[in-house]
Amino acid sequence: MATFAPSRGSLTLGILAASQVILLLDVTIVNIALPSIQRDLHASAAELSWVVNAYTLVFSGLLLLGGRAGDILGHRRVFTAGIALFTVASLVGGLAFNTEVLLVARAAQGAGAALAGPGSLALIATGFPDGRARNRAYAFTTSAGSLGMMVGMVAGGLLIEWTTWRWTFFMNVPVGLAVVALSRWCLHESPRVGGRFDAAGAFTATAGMTLLVFGVVRAAESGWADGLVVGALTTALVLLALFVAVEARAPQPIMSLGLLRDRNRAGACLMRLLLTAAMSGMMFFLTLYVQGVLGYGALETGLAFLPTTVTVIAANRAVPWLLQRVGPMRVMVAGSVLTIVGMVWLTQISATSTFVSVILGPVLLFGAGHGLVSVAATAVAMTDLPEGEHGSASGLIQTMQVGGPLGVAVLVAVYEQVDGTRVQSLAGAFTGALVLSLFMLATALTVFRRAPAVRAAGSARTS
Repeated sequence: MATFAPSRGSLTLGILAASQVILLLDVTIVNIALPSIQRDLHASAAELSWVVNAYTLVFSGLLLLGGRAGDILGHRRVFTAGIALFTVASLVGGLAFNTEVLLVARAAQGAGAALAGPGSLALIATGFPDGRARNRAYAFTTSAGSLGMMVGMVAGGLLIEWTTWRWTFFMNVPVGLAVVALSRWCLHESPRVGGRFDAAGAFTATAGMTLLVFGVVRAAESGWADGLVVGALTTALVLLALFVAVEARAPQPIMSLGLLRDRNRAGACLMRLLLTAAMSGMMFFLTLYVQGVLGYGALETGLAFLPTTVTVIAANRAVPWLLQRVGPMRVMVAGSVLTIVGMVWLTQISATSTFVSVILGPVLLFGAGHGLVSVAATAVAMTDLPEGEHGSASGLIQTMQVGGPLGVAVLVAVYEQVDGTRVQSLAGAFTGALVLSLFMLATALTVFRRAPAVRAAGSARTS
């Protein structure tokens, strides 16, 4: 396995971090731009929802395929192609003259992100030695992604206030061009796995994940009893079951089922799924509270969530040190406890609550918990991988982002079932997020059969 020299490693981290910023920035920045897009392009409410969902659907559906493509074709090549596609799609989105063009651009952005996302983790796994160096790389890129999501809300508000919604897309272009230009010089190509694509596995995985995300996204809008929701989720489950059957027999599967036979790796994926579900649900309903109850504008809302970034980055920076001294399981337990405390605090929300009394503390605690769990779980999921499976594992761990729309859909159902005032319904939704956090703690305490090991820097292996 080729490893990066220190100077080249810093440039590599800079490139991978920049890619994470623009890929995750787009998750939140477009949400802030939706009212302006609706006015400018005369979009209907349904079309507006798909400006967000088109990205989520394609991104989630293609992640496993993107990861396996990197294993076969080389992760640098696929990563660069993904960023190039994302950059071109961003330019098209900024120039869009109607909603149809904008939706196509958003879907293309999702496809580019699905190719580039797994490659960023795989390039760390194949380019940095096991131990603290690799864990610091995971922590750095995770911090960059978190920064992108949080700053996206502030940047979106500023750009719309000072310029136009189109710059929420145009701002990706110079960063994307720089990443593409520098990738060939700074990134080593990963070893390739010979063979062909598993076409049946690719189809069932992509179609199954796409329908699953479509079903849970629509459930948040139309309810779980909606006929289209039931049909989509039923078909998704059939396709995903067929995917498992196909992969069990495929000579070169798109995702080796052996990855999930490792109990620690399966537990790490479940931790990421629950963490993303709880985080997305909390952010969704806190946004409703600060805008609908406290009367915040778009820019004020972004600034309200910005403190989360401070604790996320602080926790991310602490994780590499903590992993070597207390182990990832204890780090994940600590992160889960911090998240639970923050959620309990949020359940006390009332009509007379203020930002300082009931929002600032929870978002700081949740940021710290998220930082601890996300990096530790990623490190566990990417440890002790068979040769040629780095892309598949990267795609698998990133597919757990499906927890985002799933968490929102579940908590919307909880919100609607609470019989009371709007604030009481919000408190009910936060109680649902608390339950998800409790499941996360239970997973950390019970699923890991043994404390997952993360090698010390001195015991790095090569492959």
